[in-house]
Amino acid sequence: MDAQTCIKKLGYVGILSFATVDENGHPQVRSISAVHFEPDAIYFYTARGKNFCRQLLSDGHVQIHALTKYKEMIRLSAIARPVSDAEQEHWKNVIFEEQPYLVNVYPGDTRSIGIIFVIRDAQIEYFNLGVRPIDRYYYTMGNAKPEQKGFQITDACIQCGTCEANCPQGCIEAGEPYRIQPEHCLHCGNCFENCPVEAIIRLE
Repeated sequence: MDAQTCIKKLGYVGILSFATVDENGHPQVRSISAVHFEPDAIYFYTARGKNFCRQLLSDGHVQIHALTKYKEMIRLSAIARPVSDAEQEHWKNVIFEEQPYLVNVYPGDTRSIGIIFVIRDAQIEYFNLGVRPIDRYYYTMGNAKPEQKGFQITDACIQCGTCEANCPQGCIEAGEPYRIQPEHCLHCGNCFENCPVEAIIRLE
């Protein structure tokens, strides 16, 4: 698995959930299929009159979420930017050719109401619930920086084994200190809440 494979899987899903935040700080989610995938970029189309478009133009932050039929979750966090005026028509042609239904939604010249955005830098999280222990991996696209999530056992660990006994995925190894296997961690926090000496910290 790598970033490019995650992008391909997003393309197989087809209809993706795009999340933004409105001017009141409320989450907004919509389903988007007018998307074109390149190995190093994601292009998508939306109309300028939509709240979605206004939120992107104002802030740019967006999160894309997809779930495959194999219970693989792919989450991509990024900043979307409008492509240049010189590129707008080219990418509209690409997306409308790949998604023929769009001609029924925006026939003829009405597609000019749309704008093409591109994502080049992104944090990608791959989370597979269809295996045990679960798989969780992080990748980046472009110049994005990898993020840290989950929990870590510190040197305050007394090797009592409480965390290991309370891990639903069995992904904690004995040691000095004990160690959480991040690639299999649910991020449920059960180890964190049950540690008798508060030796486990949340990664931020």
